[in-house]
Amino acid sequence: MHPVGRLPADRRAGGRSRAGAAAPPSGGAHTGGRQAAGTRRAAAAAPAGGARRRPARGGRPSPRLTLAASPLALTEDLAVRLARPPRGELTIRATSRDDVAAVVASGEADLGLVDGIAAPSDPLRLPDVGPLSTIGVGEQDLVVALQEGHPLAGRAGLRLADLVDALWLQTPLCPVERLRDIAGDGFRIGMTYTGDDLHTVLRLVAAGHGLTLLPAGAASPVAVPLVAPRVVHRIELLHGTLAGHAERVAENLRR
Repeated sequence: MHPVGRLPADRRAGGRSRAGAAAPPSGGAHTGGRQAAGTRRAAAAAPAGGARRRPARGGRPSPRLTLAASPLALTEDLAVRLARPPRGELTIRATSRDDVAAVVASGEADLGLVDGIAAPSDPLRLPDVGPLSTIGVGEQDLVVALQEGHPLAGRAGLRLADLVDALWLQTPLCPVERLRDIAGDGFRIGMTYTGDDLHTVLRLVAAGHGLTLLPAGAASPVAVPLVAPRVVHRIELLHGTLAGHAERVAENLRR
């Protein structure tokens, strides 16, 4: 079994910055008949990390915020943190794990939540798409989701190395390639599901199409804790330069 790889010490801290390509320059204002159109476009756009404001009737404008989140990133605990004041108009943008960083770096979202499998306190493997800061905001234990009546369902814990010959689901929520990175070759694919709906994954597991790893809070009806190697479901907050409402929401997510 191969040991879980660890990144250099300067990237194992809770927060870090990712250096990358500079943000694209914003267009200048046009004169004459184009000036009004350019002004309207500029008003509609918002820089990464800056909350947009929506006019409110008879009061202050309501701040608007877009949060990009990968399928299993918005846990119950983080949803509660989002309910803390100050409240504004929040849009949760469902985004694949591979795209969260790019969406935040481009300014399409003010903040991002991304999840994945990692060694405890190790950062996730994210693409370098620009100068983003990241910080861990949650970790959960992992469980092996099984079909009811599976011979291993009564175990107190399971080792990943003992499951290399089992049949697995290939899904974006738990890519088989990531399991091979951690435990070596094996992990036969019984079915490939290209979607990221958790209920569909659980139905496929229940029907016997294969095993999968899920965070303990994913409510799998038949699940056994993964006891080795020591890997967890990690969630990170991504953002660019923060100000105003976006900064306050990010602070709520961090604590």
